[in-house]
Parts: sequence; structure tokens; C-alpha cells
Amino acid sequence: MVPNRCCQACQEATAVPTTMKRQRNLYQPLDVRPGRSGLTWLWRCLLCLAVLWVPVHAGVMTKERMREAFPLPLIVGEKDAELPVWPIFKQEATETPLVGYVFESADLAAIPGFSGTPFNLLVALKANGDFLDVRVLSQHEPVFVEGLGEEPLQRFVEQYRGLSLKQNIKIGGAQSAPGAATVRIHGVAKATASVRILNQSLLAASLKVARARLGYAQGRDPDLVARVDGSVFETMTWDALLKAGLVTRRLLRNQEVESAFAGTSAEGLEPEILTDPQGDYGEIHVAFLSVPTVGKNLLSPQDWDYLQGRLDAGDSALLVMVRGRYSMLGEDFVRGAVPSRISLRQGDLPLEMRDMDIDLKQALRVPEQPEGAEWKIFRVIGPAGLDAAQSLEFNVHLQRSRHAMYGEKVNKAFTVHTQLPSKYYIAASSDNKGWHSIWSDRWWELALLALGLGVLSLALWRQDWLAASVRRLQVFRTVFLLYTLGFIGWFAQGQLSIVNITGVIRALVEGRSLDFFMYDPMTVVLWAYLLITFVLWGRGVYCGWLCPFGALQDLLASVAERFKLRQWRPSAPLDARLKKAKYLVLGAIVISALVSVRWSDRLVEVEPFKTSITLMFDRSWPFVAWALVLLAVNMVVYKAFCRYLCPLGAGMALLGRARRRDWLPRRVECGKPCQRCAHDCRYQAIERQGSIDYQECFQCLDCVAIEQSDQLCVPRINARKHSDKPFPIPIANAP
Repeated sequence: MVPNRCCQACQEATAVPTTMKRQRNLYQPLDVRPGRSGLTWLWRCLLCLAVLWVPVHAGVMTKERMREAFPLPLIVGEKDAELPVWPIFKQEATETPLVGYVFESADLAAIPGFSGTPFNLLVALKANGDFLDVRVLSQHEPVFVEGLGEEPLQRFVEQYRGLSLKQNIKIGGAQSAPGAATVRIHGVAKATASVRILNQSLLAASLKVARARLGYAQGRDPDLVARVDGSVFETMTWDALLKAGLVTRRLLRNQEVESAFAGTSAEGLEPEILTDPQGDYGEIHVAFLSVPTVGKNLLSPQDWDYLQGRLDAGDSALLVMVRGRYSMLGEDFVRGAVPSRISLRQGDLPLEMRDMDIDLKQALRVPEQPEGAEWKIFRVIGPAGLDAAQSLEFNVHLQRSRHAMYGEKVNKAFTVHTQLPSKYYIAASSDNKGWHSIWSDRWWELALLALGLGVLSLALWRQDWLAASVRRLQVFRTVFLLYTLGFIGWFAQGQLSIVNITGVIRALVEGRSLDFFMYDPMTVVLWAYLLITFVLWGRGVYCGWLCPFGALQDLLASVAERFKLRQWRPSAPLDARLKKAKYLVLGAIVISALVSVRWSDRLVEVEPFKTSITLMFDRSWPFVAWALVLLAVNMVVYKAFCRYLCPLGAGMALLGRARRRDWLPRRVECGKPCQRCAHDCRYQAIERQGSIDYQECFQCLDCVAIEQSDQLCVPRINARKHSDKPFPIPIANAP
């Protein structure tokens, strides 16, 4: 349960934002004031810190607020004692039928966003699985908090109204018709990962309610089921398919059918059965048509390709054939509809089969059937949760009536069980919910990122060759920085941020999973690469080569140098003091992440990354002004923000202490007496005695180029003056 809000920190962590336009009174924060006594204030804040380390119940809605959100003629019932949902009814004359259920997503599927705090959505789900309404109660996504603003987010969630849980809802592409099996909704530019997390939160919470209260989805999670293996194909005849268990046959005898109706008013109504009890009543065949070994053997190549084009990822196509006197469809069947005389179940999960309304170009490749045989191809959409590894239960419903009109009708179901052999499906091995498709959709971006990281690794490994020519190093560095800024930053949105660290802190504080990182594959790959490079080379790999904002500063500094803008270089003591400031900024942000989500959201804005890289300066003027001021200062104080204020840089420096060796070459003369590298180092990361401060080194390799140059390295120049033949100079990793 939510603890009593003992201080401003608790209030800010749990209060509902006031940014909603609709039902404004519903979203006012609670009026909680801290105690006036200084000791009381301190005690309450300490208590708050202790409480925050325990997972917190996220619900904020009361019944009064629910009534304001859903006014008459809707009636909000009492909150369910077992599941945190509120039934809603509608007043219709003297009756109050159930409309559906309303709930908060954070109570049921608290999937963290990139701040480490989950979205909290107010979801109204109709009894038939349609979304009546979806609203954002609270969110702390960096891209929406003082970034794009909440207006794009509100427009995004409005698209869910009228859609159904029975549909396959996808983000991106042209919007589909509301009744389509697969419906696409528009995403939000520059917030792709965030809206996917919202979508997953919404669907996961709604499916829990649907399984528990709507009764149509009591089975497995649709994203945790086995799928058909599309790579397995074998040429087989009809008889071979039957023998392999890929086509299942059930023969109904007259006596079996009559026995089912025994003791009912419909007993003995078919004379043909009574005269020939051992005769055949009918024959049922069922098959998993979307399995290549089945579909390619029963359909022509043209029809198989057409079928594949009609199926979305995760959908299943099922073939049902019935021969006999009784029609499996009935006279009132409408093409493209759900049949009333045949149904499908898997365990406790009823699955909706819908006619795909396919007219084949060529006949099915099956043995000739007697006149009157029926066949249909049905689709089961991916979100229904059909598991290819589990048995399917087809039920053909036979109906008898003693009188043609107004007579008593008796229904009996005849079941066909089928099980797909294991070699034709891929078992579910892990939770691929939500983020899996993002990685496959962005495969080429990840490939280009991997190529860039490989080139950088080779360059750092072969630093002697790269830095042997000052011109070669300058060209390579400029080209790579343009790649970092243009591709990693502005295009692929791979700017790392202190928000990555605060998000981890919030997730750990609230006892949540770190799976939210998987929604941003660029971030995951970059952090994985950096964890390796911290050990090999230290913090400078990211700050000096892979940070898009750092690349922007570096390129602008080159422009300033070309125009001969006067540079200011602080004294060594002042520089050392200024470099400590970033650790204070990091500490303040980490503490705020522990005690106040709101304050954390504000303090992380010290980073101009969201403004300049994520949003490309398309933001309100105070944030744009802050970013421009930092870039302007960079023109006269080289990378001042990176060196003195960047909290992410401070975190990188701390993680960079994992470095195992001093890999930049040093000479015994470095610092004693030579000061050339220390004087030329724009980061002021080389101390007077000649050693390199790797916590402040951005690994630009300028000092390596100097050390290898006969024209720039003072010891080399002196050696040439005193010797007609060059001779090796002793090298030391550290003086």
C-alpha cells in the first residue's frame, strides 16, 4: 500500500500530475504539507527514504475521482476485492448492465520507463474487450517531461479508443480500419521506445483484466507461446501428412452421433442413423495450414504466397474439412465471419477463428471428396495466444430440433484433438514481450553501429599507426565525429544520458525489472560496448569519440580554431577545482533520484543532450538557450561542459577506474623536463610530472601523435640534434 506522504519527496513521487486537460479537478495533487519543526522535517525525510526502498502500490484513484472521470449515465461500482479494478455500469431505464472495468495500469503491469518509473494509465475496458477510454495519469519519460510535452502523448493514447484486445495492435505505418484483425496506430517521432513501453504497459495490464474478468483469455501470454518454424519443409503426400500427424482425421459413426443425443428430446430424429447404426455419419479433417510442410503440400505455390501475404506475424491459418450430411457452416454463415457451428479451444482458452474468405486459384491437393464436402481456412490472430506447442481442440457443434419453428434445440459437440509435432515449431524460451520487434526492425542501424564500434576499436588498438601522421589522425577523428553526431546522435538517437543511470536507480529502489532498457537497442549496445572499454581504455572512449553532444562541441571548437577565436585556459589549480563540480552535480542527481522523481526530472536538465540531440533544438526557449550558451562557452573554453559540469561524464570517470593498464605511451623525459604534451592537451589531463590522469583523459590521441613525431616531440628533436643517426628512445607507460 502507499505509505502516508510524510514529506515533499513522497508527495512528488506519488501525486498525480496536473497537466491533464480533461477532468481537471480529478488530477489535482493531494494537499500535504510537511511539518514545521526542523527535527520533525528531518525525521520525516529519513523515514521517507527508508520507505522508498520498498516496492510501492501505485494506485492513486479513489472512488470519488472515478465518479468524476466517468459521470452519469455511467455508474462506478465498488473496487474489486481480489483484482484492483472498478466495474462500471450504465443506467438504462430500470436496469444497470455491466459496461466494463476501469483500472490503473501501474497496479497490474508496472513496466518502468526510461526514468525507471512506470507509466500510470487510466484504462476503461469494455466487457467485449474494446477500449472505452485510455488516459495518462502520470509519466516521467524524459522525452515528454519538458521535452516534446504531453500533447503528443495524449494524441497517441487517444488512438486506442474503439480498438480491441482481440486485435493485433502495432505501432507505425498507415492507420488501419478499426475492425481489422491487425490495426496500426501512429507512433511519436523521437519517442519510439517510450510509446512502445506505454503500449506494452497498456496491453499487459488489460490482458490481465481480460483473463480474470472477461473470460475470453484465460490462457498463455501471447508473447510467451511457441511459434511455427517457417524454415522446416518436407515434401509429403496426403497420406504422409496423415501419418506424420500434420493432418488429423476423425470419423463419426451414426451410432456415436445418436448416442450423444440419447435421453434428450432430439433422440431418434434422423431415420438414416437408425437404419444403419454402423454407417458413416461424417468425417472431419483439421490441419495447421500455416506450417510450410502442410501449406506448401496442400496449396499451389501461388495460393501459398497469397496466404502468407494475408497473415501477420504471429497469426495462424487452420484448415477444417467436414464431409457428411451436416454442414459445419450452416445456411446463415457469412463469409469472413466467425462460424457458429465450429469452435476452437486450447486448454482453458477459447480462441476466435475467423474465416479468411480465400478463393484459391487451384484446388486443394487432397483426395477427391464426395459431393457436399466443405472446407474453410480460418485465421487465429497472434494476440489470441495460440501456442503451437500445445494441443488444439476443435469442436463441431451438431444441432437438432424436434420442430422446425419454436421447437426445443439440442446441441452436442464432437471434438477433434490435434497436436503439432515438435520439429515444426519453435518453443518459447524467454520473455520477448514488447521489445523483441524493435531489435529486428532496427537491425540495419545496429549493424551500422557495430561497424562503427569495430572501426573505433581497431583505431584505438592500432593507435601507433593512426597517430603516426597528424593529418591522418585529424581526418579520421573529424570523419568519426561526424558519424557520431549525424548517425549515432541525430538519426539513431543513441545519445547516452544520466537518465540511464537514474532510471536504473529508480527501478532498483522500486524493485522493478531493468527490461525497459531493451526497448532502446542503441543504448543497450553502447553500454555493453562501454563496459568492455572501461577495462581496456577507460572513460575516454565514449566521452571522446561516441558522445554525440561531445562530438558537436568538438566540431564547433574546430570552427572556433579556424576563425582564430581567443581561447581561455584556466590555471591548473582552478581547472582541478572546476573538474570536481561535475561530481557534485552527479551526487545531487543521484540523491534526487532516490527521494523525488520530480526533482530528478528537473535536475537532469543540466544535460543539454535532450535539447540538442534528441529534439534537435525543437523545444521551448529556456532549454534551447541553455544548450546554446554551453555551446558558445565551448567555443572559447574547450569542451567546458564535458570537463566541468557533465554528470554522465562524472559517472563515466568513476566507471573508468576499472581500467587495468596505462595504455597511452609516455617517455622518461615527459614532465622531466618536457612539458610539450601537458601544454598542448586541451583537456588539461596531463599533469606537470608527465603522467596522464585517465579519469579526465578523453583519449583524443593528440599526445600520441606528438610523441611519435620527429617535428613535435621535444625529446625526439633533441635526440636528432645530438646524433647523426636516429636511435630508439626509451618508452615508459608512466614516468
